[in-house]
Amino acid sequence: MSEPHPIDGTGVPTPAERLRALNAEFVPQVIDVAPGVFAAVGFSASNVTLLQGDGGSVVVDTGANPVDAQAILEAFGERFVRPVRAIVYTHNHPDHTGGARVFAGEDAPAIHCHRTLVDARPEAGRGPRFGGDAFGTALPDALFINAGTQLEYGRRTPHTREGFLLPTHVFDGPQTVIDIAGLRLQLIHTPGESPENVAVWIADKGVLLPGDDFYKSWPNLAPLRGLKLRPVEPWIASLDTMIGLDAEHLVQGHMRPISGRAAVREALSAYRDGLRSVLEQTLDGIRRGRTPDELVQEVRLPPALAASPYLQEYYGAVSWTVRGIYADVVGWFDGNPTGISPLPPPDRAARMLEMVGGVDALLGHARSAVNRGDVQWAAELVDHVLVLDEHHPTARRLKAEALRELAERQVNATARNYYLTCALALERD
Repeated sequence: MSEPHPIDGTGVPTPAERLRALNAEFVPQVIDVAPGVFAAVGFSASNVTLLQGDGGSVVVDTGANPVDAQAILEAFGERFVRPVRAIVYTHNHPDHTGGARVFAGEDAPAIHCHRTLVDARPEAGRGPRFGGDAFGTALPDALFINAGTQLEYGRRTPHTREGFLLPTHVFDGPQTVIDIAGLRLQLIHTPGESPENVAVWIADKGVLLPGDDFYKSWPNLAPLRGLKLRPVEPWIASLDTMIGLDAEHLVQGHMRPISGRAAVREALSAYRDGLRSVLEQTLDGIRRGRTPDELVQEVRLPPALAASPYLQEYYGAVSWTVRGIYADVVGWFDGNPTGISPLPPPDRAARMLEMVGGVDALLGHARSAVNRGDVQWAAELVDHVLVLDEHHPTARRLKAEALRELAERQVNATARNYYLTCALALERD
């Protein structure tokens, strides 16, 4: 695939170039955050934080699998001192919990989490549809840039539960305090991206680990891979709690740490204010009878928040958040009576083909749309053919071409990856 061209002659970077610039966040490095606090960034799909204590270490999150964990262990080098006295899981996502066995070794550490991690059912998601993969795990290297919050989400070594260790110390309620190895850790239940998320606050070092309640992208509240809305109001409340701590250092679960009280406050406040703005605008639109399709054209972040480096749509998207909030608040029906009992897609497609003069005529319109760059319309036209004949070779080629162009227009990595993996499936099958 050829390199994308600049958007115009002004030097404005293309979406692909913006995504490539984001890769600087994932350069493998052990970062000295504060005395005795080290963050291993870029070695796995998520970060691992090492806390040096008296006569031992504490590890917060453990990477995606034993292979990555071993690489991180080696990168820590002499900073890592056994025994490991404790491991803290901020949440149950496999990219944060898959390497615990490697860090524990023969040390039998206490393993801490919130009760909801133990009690929660696994995220169900949905089965593969149309060949789409938001993380781009099977994309060839020439097409893959990143997965929004990580460079290699399972591309080198897959997430496994082989390295997961069951928690031994579970707390209920809003918080608990751990005194271990001369360290005092406040574990705060902060539901957000996951209901069990725990923020780790080390007050005497001014270090806050927010789990996945903050990362340098618009959050993925309604993921393409098929999850229900991650509730917005609890996430906002959790951010309020973290802002109130007045941290000096913010060690994200993904991407590089942020240091300086003003910088940390700015980052967390932008996140909270952005979420609140989109929630309030969407709820107001619902009250005014707006449909989801109308709302995604209307809801926008205020200019100052839209310009924030912490709210760019690399991983989640404002429009997906709007749709997720709408479905969560008022369900699937948008109020248009035409949608109460719509025609089945094959019936609608057959009538459309008859109206335009048959398959060849419709594909001719789709080809013209691709040629003039109207690729979303082209993909929608081609779907009328594919719903009746999913193996139609010309329709598949045209849709793949449209999806590839749509991918190049995306600064959102998960959307880009989904478009590209669907295009590959159309060309392969």
